[in-house]
Amino acid sequence: MSELILTEKKGPILHIVFNRPEERNAFNVDMLFALSRAYDQMEADPDIRVGLVYANGKQFTLGLELKNVAEYLKKEKRFPLPEESINPWGTTGRHRTKPVVVAAHGMCITLGIELMLASDIRIAAKRSVFAQVEVQRGIFPFGGGTMRWPAQCGWGNAMKYILTGEPFEAEEALRIGLIQEIVEKNELVSRGIQLAEKIANQAPLGVFATLKSAMTSVEFGESKAAEELFPQLLALMETKDAEEGVASFVEKRQALFKGI
Repeated sequence: MSELILTEKKGPILHIVFNRPEERNAFNVDMLFALSRAYDQMEADPDIRVGLVYANGKQFTLGLELKNVAEYLKKEKRFPLPEESINPWGTTGRHRTKPVVVAAHGMCITLGIELMLASDIRIAAKRSVFAQVEVQRGIFPFGGGTMRWPAQCGWGNAMKYILTGEPFEAEEALRIGLIQEIVEKNELVSRGIQLAEKIANQAPLGVFATLKSAMTSVEFGESKAAEELFPQLLALMETKDAEEGVASFVEKRQALFKGI
């Protein structure tokens, strides 16, 4: 992968770690490309069931290294990600099919918030600070924030923070639904692993189908998702994992799912 984004496969979990602590994990073009490649790795490996994203250093991310990224945007006229790769922000190109847990600490600015909103479960350390400050830089959130902030946090909460750039702390992030839990800093990664393991222990085909159905509802509407519910269910019922799920229930034992 890249020294800017570290990846490590631990069982069914792919750890994806921001690793530019000397720059407070600000994303330059190379780091954006590296994160997309890490998501490709998660998607391509059939043994990986869930991704866990966190950061080395004192800060989760200060967002974009704006000068570096702005030069790329002006020249290439597109967001700096490989065209054939997964877009971690889900705004263009290929979308992921596997769940992602994000564990943030320190400062989480701009595209860091948008990455969280594009993920599935988000936790943060106490005293974390968040801010969506693009309007203070003459631009606007372009990593999906204008869409996901209102949908996930409510219109008024969204406008309060994306129109002002005002910072807020973990307690407020929890109140508005940006994060689901606040934990002690020294327990952040371990709690992220616990959540990822709980997902990984479920029937993977069921997890992927659940995520796909929810994403379809968000992107195309409830009626489209409803159309696909029964066909998806019938397909799942033909799998070995579905048989194992029923057998484990009848036999009162822990299910052993294989993703087939």
